[in-house]
Amino acid sequence: MKKAFTRACISLLAALLPALATLFAQTSARVQPQFEGPVSIQVHAGQPTGPYTPIWNFFGADEPNFLYAPNGKKLLGELAALSSVPVYFRPHNLFTTGNGEGSLKWGSTNVYTERPDGTPVYDFTLTDRIFDALIEAHVRPLVEIGFMPQALSTHPEPYRHSFPKGEIFTGWTYPPKDEARWSRLVEAYATHLRDRYGNQTATWLWEVWNEPDIGYWHGTPAEYDRLYDLTAAAIRQVLPQARIGGPEVTGVSDRSEVFLRQFLEHCAHGVNAATGGTGAPLDFISYHPKGNPKFIEGHVVMSVGTQLRAVEHGMQVVASYPEWKHTPIILGESDPEGCAACQGSQNGYRNGPLYGVSVAEATLRTYELARQYGVTVEGAVTWAFEFEDQPAFAGFRELATNGIDKPVLNVFRLFAMLGGGRSTASHPGEVLPREVQAREARSGPVWVATQSTGALPVAEIVDRSVAAAPDVNAVATRNGHEVDVLVWNYHDADVSAPAAQVHLSVDGLHRGTAVAAEFRVDAMHSNAYRVWQQMGSPAHPTAEQTQQLQKAGALEQTVPDHPIALDEGNAELDLTLPRQAVVLVRLREQ
Repeated sequence: MKKAFTRACISLLAALLPALATLFAQTSARVQPQFEGPVSIQVHAGQPTGPYTPIWNFFGADEPNFLYAPNGKKLLGELAALSSVPVYFRPHNLFTTGNGEGSLKWGSTNVYTERPDGTPVYDFTLTDRIFDALIEAHVRPLVEIGFMPQALSTHPEPYRHSFPKGEIFTGWTYPPKDEARWSRLVEAYATHLRDRYGNQTATWLWEVWNEPDIGYWHGTPAEYDRLYDLTAAAIRQVLPQARIGGPEVTGVSDRSEVFLRQFLEHCAHGVNAATGGTGAPLDFISYHPKGNPKFIEGHVVMSVGTQLRAVEHGMQVVASYPEWKHTPIILGESDPEGCAACQGSQNGYRNGPLYGVSVAEATLRTYELARQYGVTVEGAVTWAFEFEDQPAFAGFRELATNGIDKPVLNVFRLFAMLGGGRSTASHPGEVLPREVQAREARSGPVWVATQSTGALPVAEIVDRSVAAAPDVNAVATRNGHEVDVLVWNYHDADVSAPAAQVHLSVDGLHRGTAVAAEFRVDAMHSNAYRVWQQMGSPAHPTAEQTQQLQKAGALEQTVPDHPIALDEGNAELDLTLPRQAVVLVRLREQ
């Protein structure tokens, strides 16, 4: 009787746990602790903490054919224009069979077919359109070799999926039926790109497949390792100095960790299927950290902690291998959730500032985790671009909609302003002290020490996300006479809350004066979505409305350039920072 009662209690508790978890999440969303008094942010402009290297400048998408559509070309140009930092783009479906018609989670190039007698046919017509669009925009390809052409697939039918209906992982996800033909295809592809684009290919990145630990690969881990070896060897045959990496696993969950570890072991000690030697080239290691938003009581509750746990888990795996600890990491898809092409009420946050602020939170906290584990992150790929022939602001994860920039793109514009990149002299003829000239001649942009009383510990965010108090935080860079301070106010729950009052102090500046300016993204600024809603949310804006929305989608300078006095090299500024906002304060010494 006692055992039966115990079993009943356990069953009841198990049944209640999901409801208790939901109640906890709802309570966390409603209860919004606030700070007492202003948040104090201190920037020590004279205390560099290390060189500043951007990681935000990587983007990607499932649909490669949208790259050469009119709005796609426009957006590529905007990405390239963000700063002097080179932008990389990672497209799926470069080997997929089809007529070049783009649709949700689909694209194709028809690069490989076979005649009835089995003779291979290479066709680079659509490939050229894709790469021409990238090169013309001065965007560097991250060349993802995938997926399997229909004529080479071991399971070719059905081939094209019809997302969001039916099975997505169809014939393009299978291993090649003829490895020799696969290798010759890769070699021909690399040869064509080298011949068409010349020395530019030396700056490109190359990788093999995508998420082979789940349905994107219907082979075994060992078969993926063979594919990697054969592909890398074929690329290196044409481009001996090519930088090649992988394996672009998901997670990192337990399953993907097993896959990643066996791959790292293979690249270090395994027998190479192409050469017969030991190991395989691995110039960067890639995996995908994603968040997990929920829709609760009419609003989204993000989970940047889930995303950062995946970032951390992958770093832990890489750091555990002496052979690979110093190999650069590329977060091949680093996003708030997993499906850029999905719509629905839960995804409406992508239209407004919350999406961009969550990207800022995740990206800048990634730097902290990299320092903690002693690893190098080369890039964090934002898996978002644009979708053709869709209603405006439909809720896709994208940087622009119908040629109208979303607030998230303005956050990348703020990222691009970090590090300045201006001349060391603030006006022609200015003579700097010799010690300043010497320091600035030997260093580019650097991080400088920054503290915020409103910042949450990164360990707390990894463990519990930002579900109680908001994270009001800042980073800062210095480049010569310019100091750039990026400040953000983030919370997982997309609900109204009082703004944070921020007192910003910057010391370590040269005596005299400085020119200060402010740029911001929040609900009221740099936000075309707000203007679109005021128009009545037209699914297909008129030409006049589109022009107005494009203007509203630009980054807004909210405080014009103005001189401020420095007190013994110190600057003091006060900011009001709404919830889900990012602000860049720029100081240029005079």
